[in-house]
Amino acid sequence: MRAVDVYTVEPWGLYMARPTPGRVQFHYMESWLLPTLGLRATVFHFNPGHELDQDYYLDVGRYTSGASAWHAEDHYLDLVVRTGVGVELSDVDELLTAVRHGLLTPETGEHAVQSAVSAIDGLSRHGYDLSRWLADNGMTLTWRE
Repeated sequence: MRAVDVYTVEPWGLYMARPTPGRVQFHYMESWLLPTLGLRATVFHFNPGHELDQDYYLDVGRYTSGASAWHAEDHYLDLVVRTGVGVELSDVDELLTAVRHGLLTPETGEHAVQSAVSAIDGLSRHGYDLSRWLADNGMTLTWRE
């Protein structure tokens, strides 16, 4: 269990922001769970000297809302978005290993690949601008200053 500063629920997703005590690389993170896209979009607030060349980090998975809680299941694939520059897919080997060892079903693995490909396609068609792509999907993400 981790303390969360802010929860915001929208019809299309859940926002949460929290400090990350004990993390060397970053001190704060903000995430949006986006169930219809099978994505979790995160902004990390890096500590000096640990900055990475990324604007958004997208986790591919299954995100579902419930009456009193949300459920998140990571499907191993990650996308690193550099606004206006490109998107990089990583951890394909982790997904394949998870399917091979029965941690994910082949159908779930296939769905993860489809979600990643859809995201890469949407981002490329919108100049690698996550906000533009999501706005065209009726989702306006807000982040702290």
